[in-house]
Amino acid sequence: MNTNNVEKQNSHLDLHDKTVREIFELYKEHAEVPYISDKRDKESWLNAVHIGSEQLVPKRNMIRFEEDILPGHLILLWRIQFGTFTSESVYPKYFEYNYGINGPQALAEVMEKGYAVELSAADSLDHLNAASLKAILKHYGVAGYSKMKKPELMALAKQELSEEQLDSQVAVRGYRITPAGEAVLAKHPEVVDRHPKKNY
Repeated sequence: MNTNNVEKQNSHLDLHDKTVREIFELYKEHAEVPYISDKRDKESWLNAVHIGSEQLVPKRNMIRFEEDILPGHLILLWRIQFGTFTSESVYPKYFEYNYGINGPQALAEVMEKGYAVELSAADSLDHLNAASLKAILKHYGVAGYSKMKKPELMALAKQELSEEQLDSQVAVRGYRITPAGEAVLAKHPEVVDRHPKKNY
Protein backbone atom coordinates (compact mmCIF):
# COMPACT_ATOMS: atom_id res chain seq x y z
CA MET A 1 0.00 0.00 0.00
CA ASN A 2 1.26 3.47 -0.92
CA THR A 3 1.85 5.26 2.39
CA ASN A 4 4.45 7.72 1.10
CA ASN A 5 3.98 11.07 2.89
CA VAL A 6 0.71 9.80 4.37
CA GLU A 7 1.40 11.82 7.52
CA LYS A 8 1.38 15.07 5.55
CA GLN A 9 -2.26 15.01 4.46
CA ASN A 10 -3.98 11.74 5.38
CA SER A 11 -3.01 11.03 8.98
CA HIS A 12 -6.73 11.28 9.86
CA LEU A 13 -7.59 8.16 7.83
CA ASP A 14 -7.89 4.65 9.23
CA LEU A 15 -5.48 2.66 7.09
CA HIS A 16 -7.11 -0.57 8.24
CA ASP A 17 -10.47 0.46 6.78
CA LYS A 18 -11.35 -1.63 3.70
CA THR A 19 -12.60 1.32 1.62
CA VAL A 20 -9.58 3.44 2.50
CA ARG A 21 -7.28 0.60 1.49
CA GLU A 22 -9.09 0.31 -1.83
CA ILE A 23 -8.55 4.01 -2.48
CA PHE A 24 -4.88 3.74 -1.58
CA GLU A 25 -4.57 0.78 -3.95
CA LEU A 26 -5.89 2.93 -6.81
CA TYR A 27 -3.09 5.39 -6.13
CA LYS A 28 -0.30 2.84 -5.74
CA GLU A 29 1.57 4.26 -8.77
CA HIS A 30 1.34 7.89 -7.57
CA ALA A 31 4.17 9.59 -5.69
CA GLU A 32 1.75 9.91 -2.77
CA VAL A 33 -1.96 9.43 -2.15
CA PRO A 34 -4.02 12.63 -2.58
CA TYR A 35 -5.85 14.18 0.34
CA ILE A 36 -9.07 12.31 1.14
CA SER A 37 -11.50 14.39 3.19
CA ASP A 38 -13.42 12.85 6.08
CA LYS A 39 -16.53 14.36 4.47
CA ARG A 40 -16.07 12.45 1.22
CA ASP A 41 -18.48 9.57 0.62
CA LYS A 42 -15.64 7.18 -0.09
CA GLU A 43 -17.72 4.21 -1.26
CA SER A 44 -19.78 6.32 -3.68
CA TRP A 45 -16.61 7.93 -5.01
CA LEU A 46 -15.00 4.52 -5.55
CA ASN A 47 -18.06 3.32 -7.46
CA ALA A 48 -17.99 6.49 -9.59
CA VAL A 49 -14.33 5.90 -10.43
CA HIS A 50 -15.05 2.32 -11.45
CA ILE A 51 -17.81 3.38 -13.86
CA GLY A 52 -15.78 6.31 -15.19
CA SER A 53 -17.83 9.24 -13.90
CA GLU A 54 -15.02 10.31 -11.54
CA GLN A 55 -11.32 10.54 -12.31
CA LEU A 56 -8.24 9.99 -10.19
CA VAL A 57 -6.04 12.95 -9.34
CA PRO A 58 -3.40 13.08 -12.13
CA LYS A 59 -0.02 11.63 -11.17
CA ARG A 60 1.76 14.88 -12.00
CA ASN A 61 -0.30 16.72 -9.38
CA MET A 62 1.02 14.50 -6.60
CA ILE A 63 4.72 15.06 -7.27
CA ARG A 64 6.24 17.50 -4.79
CA PHE A 65 8.60 20.21 -5.94
CA GLU A 66 11.91 20.78 -4.19
CA GLU A 67 10.14 23.37 -2.01
CA ASP A 68 8.07 20.46 -0.56
CA ILE A 69 4.86 21.79 -2.06
CA LEU A 70 2.47 20.26 -4.57
CA PRO A 71 1.03 21.84 -7.73
CA GLY A 72 -2.16 22.54 -5.75
CA HIS A 73 -0.23 24.84 -3.42
CA LEU A 74 0.81 26.87 -6.46
CA ILE A 75 -2.78 27.11 -7.68
CA LEU A 76 -3.75 28.42 -4.25
CA LEU A 77 -1.00 31.05 -4.46
CA TRP A 78 -2.22 31.97 -7.92
CA ARG A 79 -5.73 32.47 -6.52
CA ILE A 80 -4.39 34.62 -3.67
CA GLN A 81 -2.52 36.73 -6.22
CA PHE A 82 -5.83 38.13 -7.53
CA GLY A 83 -6.53 39.81 -4.17
CA THR A 84 -10.04 38.39 -3.82
CA PHE A 85 -9.28 35.30 -1.71
CA THR A 86 -10.28 35.74 1.94
CA SER A 87 -10.76 33.82 5.17
CA GLU A 88 -14.41 33.45 4.12
CA SER A 89 -13.70 32.10 0.64
CA VAL A 90 -15.02 28.66 -0.22
CA TYR A 91 -12.36 26.25 -1.46
CA PRO A 92 -13.38 24.86 -4.85
CA LYS A 93 -13.72 21.09 -5.08
CA TYR A 94 -10.85 20.95 -7.53
CA PHE A 95 -8.35 21.45 -4.72
CA GLU A 96 -9.23 18.01 -3.35
CA TYR A 97 -10.44 16.18 -6.44
CA ASN A 98 -8.01 17.51 -9.07
CA TYR A 99 -5.00 18.62 -7.05
CA GLY A 100 -5.23 16.26 -4.09
CA ILE A 101 -4.71 18.87 -1.37
CA ASN A 102 -6.54 20.03 1.74
CA GLY A 103 -7.23 23.72 0.99
CA PRO A 104 -7.12 25.15 4.54
CA GLN A 105 -4.04 23.08 5.39
CA ALA A 106 -2.33 24.21 2.18
CA LEU A 107 -3.05 27.85 3.06
CA ALA A 108 -1.40 27.38 6.46
CA GLU A 109 1.59 25.72 4.77
CA VAL A 110 2.18 28.46 2.18
CA MET A 111 1.99 31.07 4.93
CA GLU A 112 4.41 29.08 7.09
CA LYS A 113 6.84 28.99 4.16
CA GLY A 114 6.53 32.75 3.72
CA TYR A 115 4.77 32.58 0.35
CA ALA A 116 1.65 34.42 1.54
CA VAL A 117 0.57 36.53 4.51
CA GLU A 118 -2.73 37.23 6.22
CA LEU A 119 -3.67 40.90 6.09
CA SER A 120 -4.55 43.03 9.10
CA ALA A 121 -8.10 44.16 9.80
CA ALA A 122 -7.31 47.60 8.35
CA ASP A 123 -5.88 46.10 5.17
CA SER A 124 -8.90 43.78 4.86
CA LEU A 125 -11.49 46.58 4.81
CA ASP A 126 -11.72 46.35 1.03
CA HIS A 127 -13.52 43.02 1.49
CA LEU A 128 -16.40 44.71 3.33
CA ASN A 129 -19.30 46.47 1.65
CA ALA A 130 -20.28 50.08 2.35
CA ALA A 131 -23.09 49.09 4.72
CA SER A 132 -20.70 47.05 6.88
CA LEU A 133 -18.19 49.89 6.98
CA LYS A 134 -20.90 52.35 8.03
CA ALA A 135 -22.04 49.96 10.77
CA ILE A 136 -18.50 49.84 12.19
CA LEU A 137 -18.18 53.63 12.12
CA LYS A 138 -21.58 53.98 13.80
CA HIS A 139 -20.58 51.44 16.45
CA TYR A 140 -17.69 53.67 17.50
CA GLY A 141 -19.64 56.92 17.25
CA VAL A 142 -17.77 58.32 14.26
CA ALA A 143 -19.82 61.01 12.50
CA GLY A 144 -20.00 62.43 8.98
CA TYR A 145 -20.05 59.25 6.93
CA SER A 146 -23.67 59.08 5.77
CA LYS A 147 -23.05 60.24 2.17
CA MET A 148 -19.62 58.69 1.75
CA LYS A 149 -18.80 55.99 -0.78
CA LYS A 150 -16.76 52.90 0.00
CA PRO A 151 -13.26 54.34 -0.64
CA GLU A 152 -14.03 57.32 1.61
CA LEU A 153 -15.51 55.05 4.28
CA MET A 154 -12.38 52.92 4.27
CA ALA A 155 -10.15 55.97 4.58
CA LEU A 156 -12.26 57.36 7.44
CA ALA A 157 -12.19 54.05 9.30
CA LYS A 158 -8.40 53.85 9.02
CA GLN A 159 -8.08 57.47 10.13
CA GLU A 160 -10.44 57.36 13.10
CA LEU A 161 -10.16 53.81 14.42
CA SER A 162 -7.24 51.87 15.86
CA GLU A 163 -6.18 48.45 14.63
CA GLU A 164 -7.52 46.99 17.89
CA GLN A 165 -10.93 48.55 17.30
CA LEU A 166 -11.05 47.31 13.73
CA ASP A 167 -9.80 43.89 14.75
CA SER A 168 -12.79 43.37 17.04
CA GLN A 169 -15.29 44.34 14.33
CA VAL A 170 -13.79 42.98 11.11
CA ALA A 171 -14.07 39.19 10.95
CA VAL A 172 -12.89 38.69 7.37
CA ARG A 173 -9.19 38.70 6.49
CA GLY A 174 -7.61 39.03 3.10
CA TYR A 175 -4.36 37.41 2.00
CA ARG A 176 -1.43 38.70 -0.02
CA ILE A 177 1.19 36.80 -1.95
CA THR A 178 4.77 37.71 -0.97
CA PRO A 179 7.78 38.21 -3.26
CA ALA A 180 8.88 34.69 -2.28
CA GLY A 181 5.46 33.39 -3.32
CA GLU A 182 5.66 35.24 -6.63
CA ALA A 183 9.11 33.75 -7.20
CA VAL A 184 7.98 30.17 -6.60
CA LEU A 185 5.00 30.72 -8.93
CA ALA A 186 7.30 32.06 -11.62
CA LYS A 187 9.62 29.09 -11.14
CA HIS A 188 6.87 26.59 -12.03
CA PRO A 189 4.70 28.37 -14.67
CA GLU A 190 3.53 25.12 -16.23
CA VAL A 191 1.17 24.46 -13.30
CA VAL A 192 -0.89 27.61 -13.81
CA ASP A 193 -0.61 27.26 -17.59
CA ARG A 194 -2.43 23.90 -17.37
CA HIS A 195 -5.13 25.14 -15.00
CA PRO A 196 -8.56 25.99 -16.54
CA LYS A 197 -8.98 29.77 -16.43
CA LYS A 198 -11.89 31.94 -15.44
CA ASN A 199 -12.21 35.41 -13.99
CA TYR A 200 -11.54 35.73 -10.26
